Amino acid sequence: MTGKPLQLDDFDHRLLELLQRDADTTLTLLGDAVGLSASAVQRRIKRYRESGLLHQIAVLDAGLLPAVTLAAVWVTMERDSFRLHSAFRARMRATAEVQQCYAVAGQWDYLVIIAARNVAHYREIAERLFVDEGTVKRYETRLVFEPVKIGLSLPTRPAVRRKR
Repeated sequence: MTGKPLQLDDFDHRLLELLQRDADTTLTLLGDAVGLSASAVQRRIKRYRESGLLHQIAVLDAGLLPAVTLAAVWVTMERDSFRLHSAFRARMRATAEVQQCYAVAGQWDYLVIIAARNVAHYREIAERLFVDEGTVKRYETRLVFEPVKIGLSLPTRPAVRRKR
């Protein structure tokens, strides 16, 4: 899923920060903001897309939709087997209701965020994804009462080490 990181200069970092705030910003406005021509901005955006760094999607507000139940699911695998984890990850990627899936450190192996129509639909999804032929040892669900913040912005610059 992750490829080789792109070499990014200061223009790239500034463009990516702006695009994460509003992907509909015109090339001209982006160029004016970072000091590049619209055609130079277009070439950079094309490079981001071709490399797989940038995917443009519509992000909907779950709170404004009439029928969305969000659930955070903690998952522990039965065994630490490359084959089992690969199969689990493929199942998560292939399931439309899985919004996010993270491999995590600690007591749990994964955190999975699921969007369902209602609680009954969530139960159907959970049985399909987590009750199977011995790959998932245990899972716990926490229903989301209210999203407090939903964000997709990522830092583009490496951390700066401070001298002591």
